[in-house]
Amino acid sequence: MAAGGLSVLFCGINPGLMSAATGHHFARPGNRFWPVLHLSDFTPRQLKPSEQDELLTYGLGITNVVARATARADELSAEEFREGGRLLVEKVERLRPRWLAVVGITAYRTAFGERHARIGPQERTIGDTRIWGLPNPSGLNAHWTAQTMAEEFARLRHEAEAEADRA
Repeated sequence: MAAGGLSVLFCGINPGLMSAATGHHFARPGNRFWPVLHLSDFTPRQLKPSEQDELLTYGLGITNVVARATARADELSAEEFREGGRLLVEKVERLRPRWLAVVGITAYRTAFGERHARIGPQERTIGDTRIWGLPNPSGLNAHWTAQTMAEEFARLRHEAEAEADRA
């Protein structure tokens, strides 16, 4: 694990209304984050949103770019994303995970001013923390199936494991 104890810090866009109501990340039943996390072998079983604290036992953490809850991410302003990116950098500098995995490439592009960023590893780093852009697991993101998302999450997992073995 990284100096701060986390291999990967997953970062969602912002809390949806169900997540805000429950206090659990990716709480909406149609969200594919928890199934994809398991399909990609980050977790040995599919966790429920209410079990999010169990992520720490696997060297994983979870946060958001923007703290304000909305029904849809497109309700957030570019200014909110940029401020969220600034606060996220501070959080990453404090926690020092090996990887920051931003779950939603559009959110990453806006928060960090990286207009041409693509899914996968990014050139930007925050200190020693590398960044990986992942697809948004919202049910609204029909371009990605749970299986294709799991393949991309698994690419990150393989890289994180290989890096840990080299350390």
